[in-house]
Amino acid sequence: MIPFFAFSPPIRRIIYTTNAIEALNSKLRRAVRTRGHFPGDEAAMKLLYLVLNRAVEEWKRPPREWCEGKTQFAILFGDRFVV
Repeated sequence: MIPFFAFSPPIRRIIYTTNAIEALNSKLRRAVRTRGHFPGDEAAMKLLYLVLNRAVEEWKRPPREWCEGKTQFAILFGDRFVV
């Protein structure tokens, strides 16, 4: 936990924000729950693929804090993070 607080507030916001992950999981769960049953694993995989493709089209911008966070990541991890 202590290494987490070593980062500045914008970087901490990026690290602990899981809203995008939760929203994606919610879309996948909703799609599976509304269909109920599938004839096989391949049909379920196709549905999840289509839901993910549609979700990717909706992603328009990175989080607001990402620009500031990206700069700080580049300073802290210069050799491992390229801007």
